[in-house]
Amino acid sequence: MQEYQVHFQGFHDRPSLAVGLARDIASFLHGVMAKKGFASLVVSGGSTPVPLFQTLSQENIPWQKVLVTLADERWVDPSDNDSNEKLVRRHLLQNRAAAAKFIGLKTGDDTALAGEKSCEKRLLSIPGPFDVLVLGMGDDGHTASLFPGAANLPGATDMDSGRLCMAMSPLNAIHDRMTMTLPALIDSSKIILLITGKGKLQIFEKALAAKPLSAAVLNEMPIRHVLARAKSPVSVCWAP
Repeated sequence: MQEYQVHFQGFHDRPSLAVGLARDIASFLHGVMAKKGFASLVVSGGSTPVPLFQTLSQENIPWQKVLVTLADERWVDPSDNDSNEKLVRRHLLQNRAAAAKFIGLKTGDDTALAGEKSCEKRLLSIPGPFDVLVLGMGDDGHTASLFPGAANLPGATDMDSGRLCMAMSPLNAIHDRMTMTLPALIDSSKIILLITGKGKLQIFEKALAAKPLSAAVLNEMPIRHVLARAKSPVSVCWAP
């Protein structure tokens, strides 16, 4: 296993982070579409990416050629306030980006476990590799819905599983989740880790500090799985 691969970029403040990163993503998507005629964008939920979504939604790119999906989703109705799909529809799929095609992870199945096959079928409709992946990181070092201590974490981080998504039950969260697996997440041409605040920077530095990269160390803070196994350096974008 390789060492952590990281390219760190700090911004003066959060507005400049949103503008700079939106322009970078738009430029990358332009380049991808020029080569293959379409592009895919995988995003995460939470409050941190909202300014990015709002800025990116106004970028002048051919959004009708962009497929947007989620790295993970809470198993709630898309109208629920806890839904990542609702967040993305409200803040990203607006303005020019309203023309993008959105592929949600929440199916009509009663449970995330029951929805694994139908969700995977949806993800298979997006030709791989994904072009841009935007991840966040929790205070416990989780990313997407790869949570430390979750029963399915070993399966979801198994590079040989052949799985694109998997149900996940976090130890300290009220909703079951559907998450892209580690092999699906890192099958992305450009991986961005978006973090803000001094606290998250300290957590990220803690993630980088732990060695050797044993299974126990990686599972303690699952963001380490992405940093250690990404095919190219992860772009870490931070602002205070």
